[in-house]
Amino acid sequence: MFDNLSERLERSFKLLKGEGKITEINVAETLKDVRRALLDADVNYKVAKTFTDKVKEKALGQNVLTSVKPSQLMVKIVHDELAQLMGGTATELNLEGRPAVILMSGLQGSGKTTFTGKLANMLKTKKNKKPLLVACDVYRPAAIEQLRVLAEQIGVPVYLEEENKNPVEIAQHAIAEAKAKGNDLVIVDTAGRLAIDEQMMKEIAAIKAAIHPDETLFVVDAMTGQDAVNTAKEFNERLDFDGVVLTKLDGDTRGGAALSIRTVVDKPIKFVGTGEKMDALDIFHPERMADRILGMGDIVSLVERAQEQYDEEEAKRLQKKIAKNQFDFNDFIAQIQQIKKMGNLKELASMIPGVGKALKDVDIDDNAFKSIEAIIYSMTPEERKNPAILNGSRRQRIAKGSGTSIQEVNKLLKQFDETRKMMRMLTNAKSGNMKLPKMPGFGFRR
Repeated sequence: MFDNLSERLERSFKLLKGEGKITEINVAETLKDVRRALLDADVNYKVAKTFTDKVKEKALGQNVLTSVKPSQLMVKIVHDELAQLMGGTATELNLEGRPAVILMSGLQGSGKTTFTGKLANMLKTKKNKKPLLVACDVYRPAAIEQLRVLAEQIGVPVYLEEENKNPVEIAQHAIAEAKAKGNDLVIVDTAGRLAIDEQMMKEIAAIKAAIHPDETLFVVDAMTGQDAVNTAKEFNERLDFDGVVLTKLDGDTRGGAALSIRTVVDKPIKFVGTGEKMDALDIFHPERMADRILGMGDIVSLVERAQEQYDEEEAKRLQKKIAKNQFDFNDFIAQIQQIKKMGNLKELASMIPGVGKALKDVDIDDNAFKSIEAIIYSMTPEERKNPAILNGSRRQRIAKGSGTSIQEVNKLLKQFDETRKMMRMLTNAKSGNMKLPKMPGFGFRR
């Protein structure tokens, strides 16, 4: 996502390298390249022009401090304007209703039903909500089954009336059911429709009028680029929705929809989908997205993901084991599982400032841990608990059992030993008892 735009913008800023000050000429040259980069990323032409005009006005109105280079100042101005272009700040959902009702709308194939499940999962786990999913796509039997399967995965109930073909009635009955059963959140999944389908557009407008949702969300596939913006505009004119959800932002998208849609429909982007898993959903933060577009990473989102998997009691237990040099393969595999829960490995790495660009052409396989897990699971409980007993014959057995080589087993054991030493050293440093280990060949002395 945004890889090409990030590269093009970086090249544009290089035009100011070596310049002692910002002038109308060098700013014009730089912004001409910036505008081209935005258009190539499928940003709406009017949005791109307005954006570069604002950047030019701000750049020419600033005096460059002696400690700040013109290129650095331009990056700062572009960053701030990108964030504003995408909405400035994150926008919360309105969940004040009793129950709160969220109505989903969108095109066929936009990922609306999958997002419905993801949103229910997020609000259940992070906001302690009790969601009820409602199957109002009465035209596609597979949609009802898909919603039922998703509901089972995340452990929430789903309301459906398979014989009823009136989605307005189904939605009304579902809200009554939620009130009776104590569900404080109702998410209504509707049929995908085309903006030009007058009958279907009237139907979703009728659903909205009947149930008075607290939130109406428009789900759009970011892969459709500028078409997504045009469709959002047409839907907004009919539905006056409250926010936009961009799905498939992890795909090969140029990002133009994310940069244009906020300006064109004047409605905030509230969520972005970043994968197929039920937890692959992020609140949309314009400033963080601007960071990522400009290659600055997104360390805040990375920390938040880590904190979601963080168990304070488990961390304290682990710290004690490390201090006593008792960290074993059971602990090691547990840490791997936590990292895997945080999401796609390449996406996580791209959140680290400077790393995203370095990994642009590197393929990081999400199955990268598989051979490590196979080796560890081929050990006996005693071997996992006490790696010191892993002699040659045991290593041979583990290699055969895991379908790996003896070299791979030895490599893992060496890495594990080095990791354990480093973790113990860091734990000692934190407690004020740091002692540098002997490191032959590196000239360190104690």
